[in-house]
Amino acid sequence: MTILEVIQRSADYLAKHGVDSARLQSELLLAHVLRVPRMRLYLEFQRLLAEPELAALRELVKRRGRREPLQHLVGSVSFCGFELAVNHHVLVPRPETEQLAEAAWSFLSTPDQQAPIALDLCTGSGCLAIALAMKCPRVVIHAADLSPEALTVARANVERHGAAARVTFHEGDLFAPLPVELKFDLIVSNPPYIPTGEIAVLEPEVRDHDPRAALDGGGDGLVFYRRIATEGASRLRSGGRLMVEFGDGQAEALQRLFTSSGWQVREILSDLDGRLRIMIASVVGS
Repeated sequence: MTILEVIQRSADYLAKHGVDSARLQSELLLAHVLRVPRMRLYLEFQRLLAEPELAALRELVKRRGRREPLQHLVGSVSFCGFELAVNHHVLVPRPETEQLAEAAWSFLSTPDQQAPIALDLCTGSGCLAIALAMKCPRVVIHAADLSPEALTVARANVERHGAAARVTFHEGDLFAPLPVELKFDLIVSNPPYIPTGEIAVLEPEVRDHDPRAALDGGGDGLVFYRRIATEGASRLRSGGRLMVEFGDGQAEALQRLFTSSGWQVREILSDLDGRLRIMIASVVGS
């Protein structure tokens, strides 16, 4: 079969199995098998595929049809233009988290930030830490996660981008593994925020393949934010900021939670779909 025929048949198969953007997903899988940029396929639509290439693609398409995430199949994801390895030990970074990263590096890049120190809580794949390291050459970064398997992925990603000398990893529960005297100009986090009862109705790619610990935010989805609100204030330097991503419909409750804990909510940003998604806060009086 030709490249075009394979793409069309694969797209039909994926569409029948409920996969969104089936044509694009088929092209990405084939580009991965052939180890070429996706747009190169358009220049070679009539090329005949060899049987080993077809066999490799068939297996990937079947797995994608079973709703295994595309990022797991190809082994990586692009985040803010940086290629990161991902697997079932880490949450696959979402586009809205790129907006969190952009807000974070914009704050750290202001002229009065001479030698900023940042903390990435629940670092997962290390996506936020890497984006900050690459966009802000002066920043010193600490990254914490409870999962040793996630930290293995994050360390490999940091090394891949040559930022290992500027990122220090800590294994443990939120602030617990950090030296008590360590304070930050920025705390950034994409913690688990899905209410426990809603996990069962998530898309199969998320529900069955992302680590549950990276999703489950407790009964109302706010368990981790309560701890960040109570434990995080003493960790900020004067003039510092906290930036967190949160879930659909949580903005009002989150604002009340942090305000009652002595924080000033400075801004709540919407994602590309217009949903409130990112909270920026500081300690009152800071």
